[in-house]
Amino acid sequence: MAKPDLKSMTLTELEEAMSVLGEPKFRAKQIFEWLHKKNVNTLDEMTNISKALRQKLEENYKISNLKIVEKKESQDGTVKYLFALDNDNIIESVLMRYSFGNAVCVSSQAGCRMGCAFCASTINGLEYSLLAGEILSQVYEIQKDTGTRVSNVVLMGSGEPLDNYENVLRFIKLLNDENGLSIGQRHITLSTCGLAENILKLRDEDLQITLAVSLHAPNDEIRKSIMPVARKYGMDELLNACKTYADSTKRRITFEYALIKGVNDSQECAKELAKRLKNMLAHVNLIPVNDVKERNFKRSDESTIQAFADCLNQRGIETTVRRKLGSDINASCGQLRRGYLKNRG
Repeated sequence: MAKPDLKSMTLTELEEAMSVLGEPKFRAKQIFEWLHKKNVNTLDEMTNISKALRQKLEENYKISNLKIVEKKESQDGTVKYLFALDNDNIIESVLMRYSFGNAVCVSSQAGCRMGCAFCASTINGLEYSLLAGEILSQVYEIQKDTGTRVSNVVLMGSGEPLDNYENVLRFIKLLNDENGLSIGQRHITLSTCGLAENILKLRDEDLQITLAVSLHAPNDEIRKSIMPVARKYGMDELLNACKTYADSTKRRITFEYALIKGVNDSQECAKELAKRLKNMLAHVNLIPVNDVKERNFKRSDESTIQAFADCLNQRGIETTVRRKLGSDINASCGQLRRGYLKNRG
């Protein structure tokens, strides 16, 4: 049986663990701060913990870690990391530098089973769902590598966060904990391809994170052709869940929309999308689709992108076009990992 991961445990759970081990309660906070403030990777680095306690922890628990196996830096300052987990699964993360601070895009799974046709992450399916500590480690290792603090975190790397619900929820709470990195929930974004029932479940968690929904189409016909999840959750069910979430949390939802030439970028699509999102607390983020070698999709040209944005804005739907970062280093979802795995054989 696998040992529980200390890095994935809440402070309350650590306090309970100390009680079981016959240790005073304050030891839990010391361990928590070593892991989440000082970001140590081993028990031996916890210098104010007795050797006897470290031995007991070694026998009963593990500390999840990862190591950098490849790193690429873009001309715009974006840095793409490939990490190897303790179980040899490969994941990727991206550091993005903005005027307001550093943002890190983390993976919640190695691979993905959602099957979105425009994404490289899903080509080989789902291989592993990360523990909360393994998701956290991406943030911690990037901070150590750069020597700078991360202020924003985006769950938008490889994997579907709501398909790894419990670990992702635990990650958010640990990231937000005042005894750790203490990143405010409003600085955390979770991106989902649209698991409607889990959006409703997330609504009841009383969080203040930003929810981003990968919509990518104005209707079921187009969406089903590029996103298999649409066969389970139709547009009406998904948008009803989104509206319920927004109304309950009072948090605006971001709808991600990857523009694919000749597929979903027409003026008719823009008008239909505007009609769908009317009277919803929403924002549309247009994304020129990434070129993926295994797919035949092409990005829309600049004039089409601008016309699509103008159509939405004119109809009262706040719309922006995503600034493209790291294109020279394959910084988009799954691209670098896919290349690494192919070369590794």
